[in-house]
Amino acid sequence: MTTENTLVHTAANAPENTPGNAPATAPQPTHAHGPRLHWAKLAPEVYKAMIALDVAARKGLDRTLVELVKIRASQLNHCAFCLDMHLTEARKAGESEQRIVLLSAWEEAGGLYTEKERAALALTEAITMLAGGGFVPDAVYERAAAHFEDAELAQLIAMINTINAWNRFAVATRMTPGQA
Repeated sequence: MTTENTLVHTAANAPENTPGNAPATAPQPTHAHGPRLHWAKLAPEVYKAMIALDVAARKGLDRTLVELVKIRASQLNHCAFCLDMHLTEARKAGESEQRIVLLSAWEEAGGLYTEKERAALALTEAITMLAGGGFVPDAVYERAAAHFEDAELAQLIAMINTINAWNRFAVATRMTPGQA
C-alpha cells in the first residue's frame, strides 16, 4: 500500500471517537485525551487536496529518501501517527533497521547516509524548525542545491512542506498510531 493509500485508508476509515471503539491491538495514547476529531471526514476537500499535494510533491524523488525525510520531520514535530506510518513505509521500501533507528542522530552516524541524503535531512530540519531562526540558512540550501537538480530540489522542498502539514494536522487532532 502506498503512502497516499495508507493515508486515505487511515483517515477515511478511522473509528469514531468513542470509548471502547479502538482496535484491541491499538496502542493507547499517553495523554489523557484521545483523538479530538476526524478532520479528514469533516474537511474532505482539504483532505483530498492534501492527498493530491502529497502525490505531486513526491514525484521524481527516491522512495527511500522520501521516507527518511518524512520520518525525520515527524520526529522533530513529535507526530507519533506519521512516525508509525512512515517507519512502516520505509521498511517496505527496503530501508535498513540501522538507518531507521539512527535517523535522529544522522549527523553523528558517519557513513550510514549518503551526502545527498545528509543534505536532504539538513534541509528538512531547517524547513521544519523555522520558528527557531525564521529562515533556511544559505549554507543548508546551498548544500542541498549541490546534490539536487533545480526541479528535484523544488520537489524536495514541496515534499518537506507537505509532511510538515500532515504532521500538524495529526498532532493538532491527536491522531493515534495504529488506528485505521
